[in-house]
Amino acid sequence: MPDDRDNPLAGGAEALEFREVADRVWARDLLPGQGNGLTIETESGLIQVDTGFNDGVAQEILADIRTVTDRPLGTIVYSHGHVFYNFGVMAWLAEAEQRGDPRPEIVAHENLPARYARYRETVDFQTVLTGWQSGFGRAAWEGQLDPFLDPDVVYRDELSIGSAARPVELHWAPAETDDATAVWLPEERLLYGGAATIMSIPNVGTPLRSQRDPMRWARTLDHYIALGPETLVREFGPEVHGRAAIVEVLQSTADALRWLRAETVRRLNRGLDIEEIIAEIDYPTEWADMAWMAPTYGHPDYIVRDIYRSETGWWDRNITRLHPSPPEAVAAAVRSAIADPAHVIETAQRLRADGQAQLALHVVDLLALDDGDDPFVAEARAIKVEIAEELAAGASSFISSNLYRTMAAYPNDRAMD
Repeated sequence: MPDDRDNPLAGGAEALEFREVADRVWARDLLPGQGNGLTIETESGLIQVDTGFNDGVAQEILADIRTVTDRPLGTIVYSHGHVFYNFGVMAWLAEAEQRGDPRPEIVAHENLPARYARYRETVDFQTVLTGWQSGFGRAAWEGQLDPFLDPDVVYRDELSIGSAARPVELHWAPAETDDATAVWLPEERLLYGGAATIMSIPNVGTPLRSQRDPMRWARTLDHYIALGPETLVREFGPEVHGRAAIVEVLQSTADALRWLRAETVRRLNRGLDIEEIIAEIDYPTEWADMAWMAPTYGHPDYIVRDIYRSETGWWDRNITRLHPSPPEAVAAAVRSAIADPAHVIETAQRLRADGQAQLALHVVDLLALDDGDDPFVAEARAIKVEIAEELAAGASSFISSNLYRTMAAYPNDRAMD
């Protein structure tokens, strides 16, 4: 793995090995592409930030930790309430019991239990959503979205959990979620930015997630800058070293979020709808030169959509969709109204050949959404699958790519049962 210390802003999506990021502070990918966990040694015990995707990943992290310290685990911190980051928690509790150590205390922000309650209530949908977003399908996650073990201790704004010799502070850091936690080591000037710091433009507006507030995210980054870190451990990607480099990463990201807000609202005030805004807005070219602003997870279009959605309702101002007919009835009616379905197929294929795959999708949907077994409908569906696979291969966003691939694999099964 290349060392990024000569270029503190470099990075990639490769898995990061277990490594010491400060004296007696270790970081490790919980799972390639999932994010970094953090282990902090204090004289009163270890503090573990996130526990891994499952028992197997947790055991791997524990094995790494036990090569460098035999301290008991004193505290587990949930960095935020998204699934996967702490499904390995039971393995950590079991290790403490096997060693004869006191049960570790689990700490999280006070908003996290409410999120876990929502996830328990919607676990079937969370399984579907995870299948779509990961690109693996529902079957890959069936029965795995458990447990949601609530924290023992919650805090509101800040909480000290370290020791006199090694102060460790938890800071509320709302960004991707409203229950996120940053970890600050003031003596070492090391900041674990958690879900607010990813190796991508912020993932606001993710297609299948509830709304996220980009201005709240920007304010969290402002708070990080004010702390004055010298080392930034991000949720994704390698560490950033040096105050100037860290400020550049954090400030440019906050500035981008505020720019997107201002440009979206300006067009909203002109009366443009969301599709018109997306078509008109030009993103700053300098973003392409910032590795941390790459649209590899989040995407500027997603952010614009969430900003628009935060100021408007669900209606797109087309009266056809104010009280729509059932989708099956609409598809059948559209299909019966097309005098020449062969022309629809030909037009879609021509657009696709001309490099206008997205426009071809709009055309092919005139037939592809029908539930019937008409040969033209079947051909339209097949074309849509092929276009989806092409778009997946060219998509910069991990999420967009997975959604294209998933819908190509399950073109007629929205629930992926």
